[in-house]
Amino acid sequence: MKNKKISFAKYIISLIVVALISGGLVYWLTTSHSFQASSLSRNDLYKVQALYNDIQRNYYEDVDDNELIEGALEGMTDALDDPYTSYLGEQEAEKFNDSLSGDFEGIGATLTIVDNLPEVSEAPVKDSPADKAGLRAKDKILKVDGKETEGKELDTVVQTIRGEKGTTVKLEVERQEDNFEVEIKRDTIPLESLNYELDEDHQDIGSIEIASFNENTAQELRDAIKSLRKQGAESFVIDMRQNPGGYLDQVEEMASMFLEDGKKIVQFGTDDEITSESKASERLDGGFKVNEPTTVLVDKQSASASEIFAAALKESADIPIVGTNTFGKGTVQSVNDFSDNSEVKMTIQKWLTPKGEWINEKGVEPTIEADLPDYAYLPPLSKDEDLEKGDSSDDTKNLNEFLQALGYETKGEEFSEETEQAVLDFQEKNDLEQSGSVNKETSSAIEQEIVQKIQETDPVYKKAVEKLTK
Repeated sequence: MKNKKISFAKYIISLIVVALISGGLVYWLTTSHSFQASSLSRNDLYKVQALYNDIQRNYYEDVDDNELIEGALEGMTDALDDPYTSYLGEQEAEKFNDSLSGDFEGIGATLTIVDNLPEVSEAPVKDSPADKAGLRAKDKILKVDGKETEGKELDTVVQTIRGEKGTTVKLEVERQEDNFEVEIKRDTIPLESLNYELDEDHQDIGSIEIASFNENTAQELRDAIKSLRKQGAESFVIDMRQNPGGYLDQVEEMASMFLEDGKKIVQFGTDDEITSESKASERLDGGFKVNEPTTVLVDKQSASASEIFAAALKESADIPIVGTNTFGKGTVQSVNDFSDNSEVKMTIQKWLTPKGEWINEKGVEPTIEADLPDYAYLPPLSKDEDLEKGDSSDDTKNLNEFLQALGYETKGEEFSEETEQAVLDFQEKNDLEQSGSVNKETSSAIEQEIVQKIQETDPVYKKAVEKLTK
Protein backbone atom coordinates (compact mmCIF):
# COMPACT_ATOMS: atom_id res chain seq x y z
CA MET A 1 0.00 0.00 0.00
CA LYS A 2 1.39 3.38 -1.00
CA ASN A 3 2.28 5.70 1.87
CA LYS A 4 1.65 9.43 1.66
CA LYS A 5 3.97 11.86 3.35
CA ILE A 6 2.62 14.13 6.07
CA SER A 7 4.31 17.50 6.05
CA PHE A 8 5.97 18.68 9.24
CA ALA A 9 3.70 21.73 9.29
CA LYS A 10 0.62 19.55 9.16
CA TYR A 11 2.07 17.36 11.88
CA ILE A 12 2.60 20.36 14.15
CA ILE A 13 -0.96 21.62 13.60
CA SER A 14 -2.59 18.23 13.90
CA LEU A 15 -1.00 16.32 16.69
CA ILE A 16 -1.87 18.84 19.33
CA VAL A 17 -5.42 17.52 19.54
CA VAL A 18 -5.09 13.91 18.41
CA ALA A 19 -4.56 10.52 19.97
CA LEU A 20 -5.76 7.00 19.54
CA ILE A 21 -7.02 3.84 21.20
CA SER A 22 -6.07 0.33 20.26
CA GLY A 23 -8.84 -2.18 20.70
CA GLY A 24 -12.53 -2.60 19.96
CA LEU A 25 -14.15 -0.88 22.92
CA VAL A 26 -16.52 2.10 23.04
CA TYR A 27 -16.04 4.21 19.94
CA TRP A 28 -17.53 7.60 19.41
CA LEU A 29 -16.93 8.06 15.68
CA THR A 30 -16.05 11.63 14.72
CA THR A 31 -14.15 10.97 11.51
CA SER A 32 -15.85 13.87 9.77
CA HIS A 33 -14.26 16.36 12.14
CA SER A 34 -11.16 18.18 10.97
CA PHE A 35 -8.16 18.73 13.18
CA GLN A 36 -7.82 22.20 14.67
CA ALA A 37 -4.73 24.10 15.75
CA SER A 38 -4.43 24.81 19.47
CA SER A 39 -2.95 27.77 21.29
CA LEU A 40 0.52 26.29 21.75
CA SER A 41 3.16 28.98 21.32
CA ARG A 42 6.16 28.79 19.05
CA ASN A 43 8.39 28.37 22.11
CA ASP A 44 6.40 25.29 23.17
CA LEU A 45 7.22 23.61 19.87
CA TYR A 46 10.83 24.78 19.60
CA LYS A 47 12.36 21.49 20.78
CA VAL A 48 10.25 19.42 18.39
CA GLN A 49 11.17 21.56 15.42
CA ALA A 50 14.84 21.74 16.46
CA LEU A 51 15.16 17.96 16.87
CA TYR A 52 13.45 17.32 13.55
CA ASN A 53 15.82 19.72 11.76
CA ASP A 54 18.88 18.36 13.57
CA ILE A 55 18.08 14.76 12.55
CA GLN A 56 17.51 15.80 8.96
CA ARG A 57 20.83 17.66 8.77
CA ASN A 58 23.18 15.65 10.95
CA TYR A 59 22.07 12.02 11.37
CA TYR A 60 24.72 9.76 9.85
CA GLU A 61 22.27 7.83 7.66
CA ASP A 62 19.47 8.91 5.34
CA VAL A 63 16.24 9.36 7.22
CA ASP A 64 12.72 8.87 5.87
CA ASP A 65 10.81 12.04 6.78
CA ASN A 66 7.57 10.08 7.02
CA GLU A 67 9.07 7.70 9.58
CA LEU A 68 10.07 10.67 11.73
CA ILE A 69 6.55 12.05 11.64
CA GLU A 70 4.98 8.65 12.32
CA GLY A 71 7.35 8.15 15.23
CA ALA A 72 6.56 11.58 16.64
CA LEU A 73 2.82 10.90 16.48
CA GLU A 74 3.25 7.58 18.23
CA GLY A 75 5.55 9.11 20.82
CA MET A 76 3.12 11.88 21.71
CA THR A 77 0.21 9.50 22.20
CA ASP A 78 2.40 7.04 24.12
CA ALA A 79 3.37 9.85 26.49
CA LEU A 80 -0.24 10.01 27.71
CA ASP A 81 0.24 6.55 29.27
CA ASP A 82 -3.30 5.60 28.28
CA PRO A 83 -3.70 2.08 26.84
CA TYR A 84 -6.70 3.30 24.84
CA THR A 85 -4.93 6.26 23.23
CA SER A 86 -2.50 5.82 20.34
CA TYR A 87 -1.76 6.58 16.70
CA LEU A 88 -2.58 4.19 13.84
CA GLY A 89 -0.73 4.33 10.55
CA GLU A 90 -2.58 3.86 7.28
CA GLN A 91 -2.46 0.06 7.18
CA GLU A 92 -3.14 -0.32 10.88
CA ALA A 93 -6.11 2.06 10.62
CA GLU A 94 -7.55 0.10 7.70
CA LYS A 95 -7.40 -3.14 9.65
CA PHE A 96 -8.84 -1.48 12.71
CA ASN A 97 -11.82 -0.18 10.74
CA ASP A 98 -12.29 -3.59 9.11
CA SER A 99 -12.54 -5.08 12.59
CA LEU A 100 -15.52 -2.85 13.35
CA SER A 101 -17.45 -3.10 10.11
CA GLY A 102 -16.57 -6.16 8.04
CA ASP A 103 -14.84 -9.50 7.65
CA PHE A 104 -11.06 -9.86 7.62
CA GLU A 105 -8.47 -12.63 7.68
CA GLY A 106 -6.41 -13.29 10.79
CA ILE A 107 -6.87 -14.86 14.21
CA GLY A 108 -9.56 -12.59 15.68
CA ALA A 109 -7.69 -10.91 18.55
CA THR A 110 -7.09 -7.21 19.18
CA LEU A 111 -3.75 -6.09 20.64
CA THR A 112 -2.40 -3.06 22.44
CA ILE A 113 1.05 -2.30 23.88
CA VAL A 114 1.36 -2.53 27.67
CA ASP A 115 4.73 -2.32 29.43
CA ASN A 116 6.54 -2.61 26.10
CA LEU A 117 4.80 -5.89 25.21
CA PRO A 118 1.80 -6.59 22.95
CA GLU A 119 -1.20 -7.62 25.02
CA VAL A 120 -4.60 -8.98 24.05
CA SER A 121 -6.75 -5.98 24.92
CA GLU A 122 -10.11 -7.73 25.06
CA ALA A 123 -11.78 -11.08 24.55
CA PRO A 124 -11.10 -12.49 21.06
CA VAL A 125 -13.92 -12.54 18.54
CA LYS A 126 -16.21 -15.39 19.56
CA ASP A 127 -15.47 -18.68 17.74
CA SER A 128 -12.46 -17.10 16.03
CA PRO A 129 -9.15 -19.02 15.84
CA ALA A 130 -7.83 -17.00 18.81
CA ASP A 131 -10.93 -17.84 20.85
CA LYS A 132 -10.73 -21.54 19.99
CA ALA A 133 -7.02 -21.54 20.87
CA GLY A 134 -7.87 -20.25 24.34
CA LEU A 135 -6.45 -16.70 24.17
CA ARG A 136 -7.88 -14.34 26.78
CA ALA A 137 -7.85 -10.62 27.49
CA LYS A 138 -4.59 -9.45 29.10
CA ASP A 139 -2.57 -12.35 27.67
CA LYS A 140 0.88 -11.00 26.76
CA ILE A 141 2.42 -12.11 23.45
CA LEU A 142 6.10 -12.79 24.10
CA LYS A 143 7.04 -14.27 20.72
CA VAL A 144 5.53 -14.62 17.26
CA ASP A 145 6.92 -17.56 15.27
CA GLY A 146 9.91 -17.65 17.60
CA LYS A 147 10.73 -13.93 17.32
CA GLU A 148 10.55 -11.78 20.44
CA THR A 149 8.01 -8.97 20.50
CA GLU A 150 9.32 -6.84 23.36
CA GLY A 151 9.94 -3.27 22.22
CA LYS A 152 8.43 -3.84 18.77
CA GLU A 153 5.90 -1.42 17.29
CA LEU A 154 2.30 -2.58 17.53
CA ASP A 155 1.82 -2.43 13.77
CA THR A 156 4.87 -4.67 13.25
CA VAL A 157 3.52 -7.31 15.65
CA VAL A 158 0.04 -7.17 14.14
CA GLN A 159 1.47 -7.59 10.64
CA THR A 160 3.28 -10.78 11.67
CA ILE A 161 0.25 -12.28 13.40
CA ARG A 162 -2.27 -11.54 10.69
CA GLY A 163 -2.13 -13.42 7.43
CA GLU A 164 -3.99 -15.42 4.83
CA LYS A 165 -6.67 -17.92 5.72
CA GLY A 166 -5.27 -21.43 6.20
CA THR A 167 -1.77 -20.36 7.23
CA THR A 168 -0.57 -20.81 10.81
CA VAL A 169 1.15 -18.63 13.38
CA LYS A 170 2.83 -19.77 16.61
CA LEU A 171 2.55 -17.52 19.67
CA GLU A 172 4.36 -17.71 22.98
CA VAL A 173 1.94 -16.36 25.57
CA GLU A 174 2.34 -15.15 29.15
CA ARG A 175 -0.75 -15.36 31.36
CA GLN A 176 -0.06 -14.25 34.92
CA GLU A 177 2.46 -16.84 36.18
CA ASP A 178 2.08 -19.23 33.22
CA ASN A 179 3.92 -19.30 29.89
CA PHE A 180 2.63 -21.47 27.05
CA GLU A 181 2.68 -21.76 23.28
CA VAL A 182 -0.24 -21.96 20.89
CA GLU A 183 -0.29 -22.66 17.17
CA ILE A 184 -3.23 -20.93 15.52
CA LYS A 185 -4.55 -21.44 12.00
CA ARG A 186 -5.67 -18.14 10.51
CA ASP A 187 -9.17 -17.86 9.10
CA THR A 188 -11.72 -15.37 7.84
CA ILE A 189 -13.11 -13.56 10.86
CA PRO A 190 -16.84 -12.96 10.39
CA LEU A 191 -17.99 -10.11 12.57
CA GLU A 192 -21.56 -11.14 13.18
CA SER A 193 -23.09 -8.94 15.84
CA LEU A 194 -25.50 -11.46 17.29
CA ASN A 195 -27.10 -14.90 17.13
CA TYR A 196 -30.45 -15.91 18.53
CA GLU A 197 -32.66 -18.95 19.08
CA LEU A 198 -35.35 -20.29 21.35
CA ASP A 199 -34.07 -22.08 24.44
CA GLU A 200 -34.13 -25.82 23.75
CA ASP A 201 -35.81 -26.73 27.06
CA HIS A 202 -37.92 -23.59 27.48
CA GLN A 203 -39.53 -22.68 24.18
CA ASP A 204 -40.94 -19.46 25.63
CA ILE A 205 -37.44 -18.04 26.32
CA GLY A 206 -35.54 -16.30 23.54
CA SER A 207 -31.75 -16.50 23.84
CA ILE A 208 -29.81 -13.66 22.17
CA GLU A 209 -26.02 -13.68 22.13
CA ILE A 210 -24.51 -10.28 21.26
CA ALA A 211 -20.84 -10.56 20.28
CA SER A 212 -20.11 -6.86 19.68
CA PHE A 213 -21.71 -3.50 18.94
CA ASN A 214 -21.15 -3.02 15.23
CA GLU A 215 -22.72 -0.56 12.80
CA ASN A 216 -26.11 -2.33 12.57
CA THR A 217 -26.35 -4.22 15.86
CA ALA A 218 -29.34 -2.24 17.15
CA GLN A 219 -31.38 -3.13 14.07
CA GLU A 220 -30.22 -6.75 14.30
CA LEU A 221 -31.42 -6.87 17.92
CA ARG A 222 -34.78 -5.39 16.94
CA ASP A 223 -35.16 -8.00 14.18
CA ALA A 224 -34.11 -10.83 16.52
CA ILE A 225 -36.69 -9.89 19.14
CA LYS A 226 -39.45 -9.62 16.53
CA SER A 227 -38.54 -13.05 15.16
CA LEU A 228 -38.36 -14.67 18.59
CA ARG A 229 -41.71 -13.18 19.56
CA LYS A 230 -43.29 -14.75 16.48
CA GLN A 231 -41.76 -18.09 17.53
CA GLY A 232 -43.37 -17.82 20.96
CA ALA A 233 -40.77 -16.10 23.14
CA GLU A 234 -42.25 -14.40 26.21
CA SER A 235 -38.96 -13.55 27.93
CA PHE A 236 -35.32 -13.03 26.91
CA VAL A 237 -31.76 -13.85 27.95
CA ILE A 238 -29.31 -11.29 26.53
CA ASP A 239 -25.79 -12.78 26.58
CA MET A 240 -23.08 -10.09 26.69
CA ARG A 241 -20.26 -12.39 27.78
CA GLN A 242 -16.93 -11.81 26.00
CA ASN A 243 -18.43 -8.75 24.30
CA PRO A 244 -15.62 -6.17 24.02
CA GLY A 245 -17.85 -3.24 23.04
CA GLY A 246 -18.15 -1.15 19.88
CA TYR A 247 -20.20 1.83 18.74
CA LEU A 248 -21.67 4.10 21.37
CA ASP A 249 -24.73 5.09 19.34
CA GLN A 250 -25.68 1.42 19.00
CA VAL A 251 -25.59 0.66 22.72
CA GLU A 252 -27.60 3.81 23.48
CA GLU A 253 -30.30 2.76 21.02
CA MET A 254 -30.33 -0.82 22.31
CA ALA A 255 -30.50 0.13 25.98
CA SER A 256 -33.32 2.55 25.23
CA MET A 257 -35.43 -0.37 23.99
CA PHE A 258 -35.49 -1.83 27.52
CA LEU A 259 -36.04 1.40 29.47
CA GLU A 260 -39.00 3.71 30.00
CA ASP A 261 -38.61 6.99 28.16
CA GLY A 262 -36.79 9.51 30.31
CA LYS A 263 -34.75 6.92 32.22
CA LYS A 264 -30.98 7.45 32.18
CA ILE A 265 -28.83 5.21 30.01
CA VAL A 266 -25.38 6.68 30.66
CA GLN A 267 -23.70 9.88 31.82
CA PHE A 268 -20.51 11.48 30.52
CA GLY A 269 -17.98 13.66 32.26
CA THR A 270 -14.45 14.82 32.81
CA ASP A 271 -12.32 14.48 35.93
CA ASP A 272 -14.49 16.73 38.07
CA GLU A 273 -17.94 17.11 36.55
CA ILE A 274 -20.74 15.43 34.63
CA THR A 275 -21.10 17.22 31.31
CA SER A 276 -23.95 15.35 29.58
CA GLU A 277 -26.25 12.35 29.77
CA SER A 278 -28.22 10.07 27.50
CA LYS A 279 -31.81 9.07 28.27
CA ALA A 280 -34.20 6.53 26.78
CA SER A 281 -36.48 8.11 24.19
CA GLU A 282 -38.46 7.47 21.04
CA ARG A 283 -35.77 9.44 19.22
CA LEU A 284 -33.29 6.67 20.09
CA ASP A 285 -35.40 3.51 19.81
CA GLY A 286 -38.11 4.61 17.35
CA GLY A 287 -40.79 3.56 19.81
CA PHE A 288 -39.69 -0.10 19.82
CA LYS A 289 -39.80 -1.37 23.42
CA VAL A 290 -39.05 -4.68 25.13
CA ASN A 291 -41.30 -5.11 28.14
CA GLU A 292 -40.92 -8.87 28.54
CA PRO A 293 -38.94 -10.25 31.54
CA THR A 294 -35.25 -10.14 30.67
CA THR A 295 -31.90 -11.16 32.17
CA VAL A 296 -28.42 -10.09 31.02
CA LEU A 297 -25.31 -12.28 31.17
CA VAL A 298 -21.86 -10.75 31.71
CA ASP A 299 -18.35 -11.94 32.53
CA LYS A 300 -14.82 -10.62 33.05
CA GLN A 301 -14.47 -9.99 29.32
CA SER A 302 -17.63 -7.90 28.98
CA ALA A 303 -16.21 -4.44 28.37
CA SER A 304 -17.13 -0.88 27.53
CA ALA A 305 -20.35 -0.74 25.49
CA SER A 306 -21.53 -4.04 26.99
CA GLU A 307 -20.89 -2.54 30.44
CA ILE A 308 -22.95 0.54 29.53
CA PHE A 309 -25.78 -1.76 28.46
CA ALA A 310 -25.61 -3.90 31.61
CA ALA A 311 -25.39 -0.92 33.97
CA ALA A 312 -28.27 0.88 32.26
CA LEU A 313 -30.60 -2.11 32.47
CA LYS A 314 -29.54 -2.89 36.03
CA GLU A 315 -29.90 0.61 37.46
CA SER A 316 -32.68 2.10 35.32
CA ALA A 317 -34.91 -0.94 34.73
CA ASP A 318 -34.07 -3.26 37.65
CA ILE A 319 -33.23 -6.03 35.17
CA PRO A 320 -31.13 -8.81 36.75
CA ILE A 321 -27.47 -9.02 35.65
CA VAL A 322 -26.08 -12.56 35.97
CA GLY A 323 -22.39 -13.51 35.98
CA THR A 324 -19.19 -11.97 37.33
CA ASN A 325 -17.78 -8.46 37.63
CA THR A 326 -17.20 -7.04 34.17
CA PHE A 327 -13.92 -5.81 32.66
CA GLY A 328 -14.02 -2.21 33.89
CA LYS A 329 -13.46 0.14 30.95
CA GLY A 330 -15.10 3.44 31.78
CA THR A 331 -13.79 5.78 29.09
CA VAL A 332 -14.95 6.98 25.67
CA GLN A 333 -12.74 7.50 22.65
CA SER A 334 -13.04 9.72 19.59
CA VAL A 335 -11.76 8.70 16.16
CA ASN A 336 -10.33 11.20 13.66
CA ASP A 337 -8.37 10.70 10.47
CA PHE A 338 -5.62 12.37 8.48
CA SER A 339 -5.86 12.89 4.74
CA ASP A 340 -3.52 9.91 4.18
CA ASN A 341 -6.05 7.58 5.91
CA SER A 342 -4.03 7.20 9.09
CA GLU A 343 -6.08 7.71 12.23
CA VAL A 344 -5.88 9.06 15.73
CA LYS A 345 -8.15 7.93 18.53
CA MET A 346 -8.17 9.67 21.85
CA THR A 347 -9.82 9.20 25.22
CA ILE A 348 -12.02 12.28 25.44
CA GLN A 349 -14.18 11.63 28.48
CA LYS A 350 -15.29 9.07 31.01
CA TRP A 351 -18.72 7.50 31.23
CA LEU A 352 -20.69 6.85 34.40
CA THR A 353 -23.65 4.62 35.20
CA PRO A 354 -27.15 6.11 35.60
CA LYS A 355 -26.49 6.42 39.33
CA GLY A 356 -23.20 8.23 38.72
CA GLU A 357 -20.71 5.40 39.39
CA TRP A 358 -17.44 5.29 37.42
CA ILE A 359 -16.77 1.60 36.86
CA ASN A 360 -13.27 2.04 35.41
CA GLU A 361 -10.96 -0.81 36.58
CA LYS A 362 -13.80 -2.04 38.84
CA GLY A 363 -16.46 -3.28 36.47
CA VAL A 364 -20.21 -3.62 36.84
CA GLU A 365 -21.25 -5.89 39.71
CA PRO A 366 -23.77 -8.59 38.80
CA THR A 367 -27.12 -8.86 40.55
CA ILE A 368 -26.71 -12.64 40.68
CA GLU A 369 -23.18 -14.05 40.87
CA ALA A 370 -22.39 -17.06 38.71
CA ASP A 371 -19.30 -18.25 36.90
CA LEU A 372 -17.97 -21.02 34.71
CA PRO A 373 -15.95 -23.81 36.37
CA ASP A 374 -12.23 -23.22 36.98
CA TYR A 375 -11.19 -25.55 34.16
CA ALA A 376 -12.87 -23.18 31.67
CA TYR A 377 -10.08 -20.66 32.34
CA LEU A 378 -7.08 -22.99 32.03
CA PRO A 379 -4.54 -22.34 29.25
CA PRO A 380 -4.74 -24.63 26.21
CA LEU A 381 -2.53 -27.70 26.10
CA SER A 382 0.79 -27.44 24.29
CA LYS A 383 0.72 -28.71 20.71
CA ASP A 384 4.51 -28.73 20.25
CA GLU A 385 5.51 -31.83 22.20
CA ASP A 386 3.65 -34.99 23.09
CA LEU A 387 2.75 -35.49 26.74
CA GLU A 388 3.46 -38.97 28.04
CA LYS A 389 3.77 -41.09 31.16
CA GLY A 390 6.35 -39.74 33.62
CA ASP A 391 6.04 -36.10 32.54
CA SER A 392 5.39 -33.48 35.19
CA SER A 393 4.62 -29.87 34.24
CA ASP A 394 1.93 -27.24 34.10
CA ASP A 395 0.69 -28.93 30.92
CA THR A 396 0.28 -32.30 32.60
CA LYS A 397 -1.46 -30.64 35.55
CA ASN A 398 -3.90 -28.97 33.17
CA LEU A 399 -4.33 -32.22 31.27
CA ASN A 400 -5.34 -33.98 34.48
CA GLU A 401 -7.83 -31.24 35.29
CA PHE A 402 -9.36 -31.41 31.81
CA LEU A 403 -9.66 -35.19 31.98
CA GLN A 404 -11.14 -35.00 35.47
CA ALA A 405 -13.72 -32.50 34.20
CA LEU A 406 -14.63 -35.01 31.49
CA GLY A 407 -15.24 -37.71 34.12
CA TYR A 408 -11.90 -39.58 34.13
CA GLU A 409 -9.96 -40.54 37.27
CA THR A 410 -6.94 -38.24 37.26
CA LYS A 411 -5.32 -35.77 39.66
CA GLY A 412 -2.08 -33.97 40.52
CA GLU A 413 0.68 -32.64 38.27
CA GLU A 414 2.19 -35.90 37.01
CA PHE A 415 1.34 -37.92 33.94
CA SER A 416 0.70 -41.00 36.04
CA GLU A 417 -0.58 -44.49 35.27
CA GLU A 418 -4.07 -43.17 36.00
CA THR A 419 -3.51 -40.37 33.47
CA GLU A 420 -2.28 -42.84 30.86
CA GLN A 421 -5.33 -45.04 31.35
CA ALA A 422 -7.63 -42.02 31.14
CA VAL A 423 -5.97 -40.97 27.89
CA LEU A 424 -6.33 -44.48 26.46
CA ASP A 425 -10.01 -44.54 27.40
CA PHE A 426 -10.52 -41.10 25.86
CA GLN A 427 -8.73 -42.10 22.65
CA GLU A 428 -10.79 -45.27 22.34
CA LYS A 429 -14.04 -43.37 22.89
CA ASN A 430 -13.11 -40.80 20.24
CA ASP A 431 -11.69 -43.21 17.62
CA LEU A 432 -8.15 -41.86 18.01
CA GLU A 433 -4.89 -43.80 17.88
CA GLN A 434 -4.63 -45.50 21.29
CA SER A 435 -1.08 -44.58 22.22
CA GLY A 436 -1.65 -43.52 25.82
CA SER A 437 0.28 -40.31 25.12
CA VAL A 438 -1.20 -36.94 24.16
CA ASN A 439 -0.24 -35.67 20.74
CA LYS A 440 -1.63 -32.66 18.89
CA GLU A 441 -4.68 -34.57 17.65
CA THR A 442 -5.59 -35.88 21.10
CA SER A 443 -5.05 -32.55 22.86
CA SER A 444 -7.28 -30.79 20.29
CA ALA A 445 -9.98 -33.41 20.78
CA ILE A 446 -9.80 -33.00 24.57
CA GLU A 447 -10.15 -29.23 24.29
CA GLN A 448 -13.07 -29.52 21.86
CA GLU A 449 -14.89 -31.82 24.27
CA ILE A 450 -14.18 -29.39 27.14
CA VAL A 451 -15.70 -26.53 25.12
CA GLN A 452 -18.73 -28.67 24.36
CA LYS A 453 -19.12 -29.55 28.05
CA ILE A 454 -18.93 -25.88 29.06
CA GLN A 455 -21.59 -25.00 26.51
CA GLU A 456 -23.88 -27.84 27.60
CA THR A 457 -23.57 -27.26 31.34
CA ASP A 458 -23.17 -23.43 31.31
CA PRO A 459 -24.08 -22.58 34.93
CA VAL A 460 -24.31 -18.84 34.21
CA TYR A 461 -26.93 -19.28 31.51
CA LYS A 462 -28.83 -21.76 33.67
CA LYS A 463 -28.95 -19.21 36.52
CA ALA A 464 -30.50 -16.68 34.15
CA VAL A 465 -33.09 -19.18 32.92
CA GLU A 466 -33.86 -20.14 36.51
CA LYS A 467 -34.53 -16.49 37.30
CA LEU A 468 -36.97 -16.23 34.38
CA THR A 469 -38.82 -19.45 35.15
CA LYS A 470 -39.43 -18.96 38.89
